[in-house]
Amino acid sequence: MSKLKKHINRSSHLFLPLSVLVLLIIVNLIKGADYFRITMVNGAFYGNIPNILFGASELVILSIGMTLVTAASRGQDISIGENGAITSAIFVWYVLNAGEVTLLTILVGFFISCVAGILIGAFNGTLVSVFNVQPMVATLILFLGGRSIAFMIDGKVSPILANEISNKIGTVIPGIPIHTPIILTAVFIAIVAVVLKKTNLRLYVESVGINPSAVRLNGIDPKKIIFLTFLIMGVCSAVAGFIAVNKAGRHDSVNLLKFIMMDAILAVALGGNSLGGGKFSITGSIIGAYTIEMLNRTLLRLEVNPEAIKAFKAVFIIVLMVIASPVVRVFVRKVLDKAKTIGKASSLSTPDSRQMD
Repeated sequence: MSKLKKHINRSSHLFLPLSVLVLLIIVNLIKGADYFRITMVNGAFYGNIPNILFGASELVILSIGMTLVTAASRGQDISIGENGAITSAIFVWYVLNAGEVTLLTILVGFFISCVAGILIGAFNGTLVSVFNVQPMVATLILFLGGRSIAFMIDGKVSPILANEISNKIGTVIPGIPIHTPIILTAVFIAIVAVVLKKTNLRLYVESVGINPSAVRLNGIDPKKIIFLTFLIMGVCSAVAGFIAVNKAGRHDSVNLLKFIMMDAILAVALGGNSLGGGKFSITGSIIGAYTIEMLNRTLLRLEVNPEAIKAFKAVFIIVLMVIASPVVRVFVRKVLDKAKTIGKASSLSTPDSRQMD
């Protein structure tokens, strides 16, 4: 019974993102029956589905980190786009000043950017866990000043990262039809899945988010867990920035991952996760991220003006928040319980046909 209850709880978390995803698929199929068509162009897969997987790469990675931060700290990191801009600026600076661009240069630059991401995460995590600053307020510092830091690292220009290796990372590797960002995202998801499976990270994060006082009595320091989630968020920002800058082929400190934190927060909420912390579903957030990318592309496919997309998304968020609100959930639960009670009563009151015979 306990396993069945866990399965039902997990399924209920995924009901909202899957429902929205199915709705968007139906809308796109009505628009054109060839929606799922995939073609091969220059040795790579192209089509609506590959484009969604490609376009959502950074958002998926950032949504994973945002899920952990939200679950543990009961707040959100609004500086993830700016953090990605800083770490990717450091990556580009190193690669362009390292002389000849080789695979080793790219890997070292990526490692340095991840270290920078960890330091940024440590800064935000210290403010939240040690000084008890609200996560949104603590991360507001880099949200306001992060792009200026990235701009100064760039040398007040927009450096071009044009080399053969970077092009392969941002597009496709010859002989492999799947775009490289999709592969990197899949590898990152697999690593996170293994970590959550083989360690107690999920248990600790959920416990801290639900009741930090009880966790402290059990010998676990909530501050360390919250601090750890911000370190992970820093790595996620670095990986997302690495993918984004290689996609673009140049570093634009002003527009790189701009306002992506709003989509990341929405992906967490759409994934059935509470923005007040506690239990979380990484799978739900991942589906939510791909759903948001599909929503953006669906609105463009329906020829909605790009400037009006934000208004449509705002309406979508309002509807989503109302549906996912505790008031609506309690109401739906009461209706379902009442329906079950009526069903059981009617089945008990109906005489057995075998007894009638």
